[in-house]
Amino acid sequence: MTSGRGGRHLARAEAARLGGSPEVGVADGAAAAMPSSPLRVAVVCSSNQNRSMEAHNILSKRGFSVRSFGTGTHVKLPGPAPDKPNVYDFKTTYDQMYNDLLRKDKELYTQNGILHMLDRNKRIKPRPERFQNCKDLFDLILTCEERVYDQVVEDLNSREQETCQPVHVINVDIQDNHEEATLGAFLICELCQCVSISLPGPPPAHQGFSRKLTSHSVHVQIISKGYNPELRRCPQV
Repeated sequence: MTSGRGGRHLARAEAARLGGSPEVGVADGAAAAMPSSPLRVAVVCSSNQNRSMEAHNILSKRGFSVRSFGTGTHVKLPGPAPDKPNVYDFKTTYDQMYNDLLRKDKELYTQNGILHMLDRNKRIKPRPERFQNCKDLFDLILTCEERVYDQVVEDLNSREQETCQPVHVINVDIQDNHEEATLGAFLICELCQCVSISLPGPPPAHQGFSRKLTSHSVHVQIISKGYNPELRRCPQV
């Protein structure tokens, strides 16, 4: 992930439009929560640290049944230089990462927001999870970049089919920095709200969902400067 400020004002504007707050842990975001949704949602990025966890945070406050994952072989966090990342195993807890970086350079990792992010993460769940190790069923899987999307689809297609239950896989390209992760989380939330209305029902309802998503993707591109949702339905275990 990287750090940057390009999406801050857009994130605030989008959050206000959706009735929430772009700030992590702000109480008024929870006040806008929608009723619990039967939609089973997974959000996936590379390391299950920034983008997927921000979306996990927002969606859970909106009442969605959500889990988050990474697809990488290891968890990577920015280090003192671009070629010196902090690398952890997926079994490492967020609390362990927090304490490790606190010991290494408290000022650096406070300034770049990594300690704040890890503190947020450990309040949501104990440790990052790898998508390839999860066999739970989902109705909707949202990925945060094209490479992750390809890895998720490849993994789903490699699984032995048992239930043949379809899953909708959508990619929303989100830059890996704190501000864009916040904006992306609210866009993902809006997509989930759209899908939760259209997904249930016989095949004609699914066709309506596809048309809604096509229309919605144009809206997403306009407000996010190029986020590009892609849809694919894959058989599920």
